[in-house]
Amino acid sequence: MRIIVLMLLYCIVFAESVGAQKVSDANTSFILGGVEVARGSTENIIIELPKLYNTPIQLPVRVIRGKEDGPVIFVSAAIHGDELNGIEIIRRFRNLQILEKLKGTVILIPVVNVYGMMNLSRYLPDRRDLNRHFPGCEKGSLASRIADIFFDEIVSKCDLGIDIHTAAIHRSNLPQIRTNIDNAHILKLAKAFEAPVILHSELRDGSLRATAQDMGVPTLLYEAGEALRFDEQSIRIGVKGLVNILIAKGMLEDVEDKKDVKTPIIARSSEWIRAKESGIIRTIKALGDTVSKNEIIAYINAPLDDTSFVLLAPFDGIIIGKSEIPLIQEGDAVFHIARFKDLEVADEKLEYFSEDVIKNSDFCEFNDQEIIE
Repeated sequence: MRIIVLMLLYCIVFAESVGAQKVSDANTSFILGGVEVARGSTENIIIELPKLYNTPIQLPVRVIRGKEDGPVIFVSAAIHGDELNGIEIIRRFRNLQILEKLKGTVILIPVVNVYGMMNLSRYLPDRRDLNRHFPGCEKGSLASRIADIFFDEIVSKCDLGIDIHTAAIHRSNLPQIRTNIDNAHILKLAKAFEAPVILHSELRDGSLRATAQDMGVPTLLYEAGEALRFDEQSIRIGVKGLVNILIAKGMLEDVEDKKDVKTPIIARSSEWIRAKESGIIRTIKALGDTVSKNEIIAYINAPLDDTSFVLLAPFDGIIIGKSEIPLIQEGDAVFHIARFKDLEVADEKLEYFSEDVIKNSDFCEFNDQEIIE
């Protein structure tokens, strides 16, 4: 009997030690796409996607894991295949030497919609918008299958996400963060990013941000620039914003001696102002300009008619988006204006984000990067 009791005790102790070892291994390993990423290492990982007809398609991912544990953050770009600024933001960000001191893990996905990028298109080959098909389904449409892979392999492993976008084709956006400003935690991170504007944005069914939020992975949306174009200011604000988020999350040490906190403009609502006539439009306001109610913001003319129609600002605010094509049809969106009544304060805050200030950041490594003209 004594021998049996000893054997039972031995089995219990052995089982507990194995269980403890499994828990420890689970806490120290990070696996993505079947590849284990060790602490203090960087891995380029290829995730297989559905074929384009008979052509293999792959999702390139870079995982940067710090020597110490910490949050896991994903940074995604080009979920719409023609929105290219995020690709350059991620390229510059991943080469920063400051990441050698990273605590935690950063997952970088520079091109989510590989299919669309190859065709210079916002959409997938079946004309579906990938950002309306999350969380996806492995037996659904092409969009749904890609969304399912992205969610299972990447989003499910993360604590926070940053999704980078530009405006749609023939439009441009002032650099801005779109998020739920009623969520204190995510608003704090949005402010830390230091884009000129934070715009309250309701969740859209099927979007990456909405579905990630439902899973407990809050996601910031960075909107900046124009489709199929690189915009230097948008890129530099984006790179600096990613660093700021990692600092705010305790994943990096602060590299700047910040004497003044740069507070973005926070707007709860916005509206696209649409043309009331068709013709050729001459916009006289630019991105970042403040406008007063009933101020003229554009003129619309017919090609062979001297009659001129004016487009007026319907309320006080800041131009955060605009059409970049001079041909306009009645009903087309021309200006995206965020409501903000104190225009003097808005002008003061926007001045910080001038090109000269962005080029002369206190972050020296940031200043050494080449500029796209």
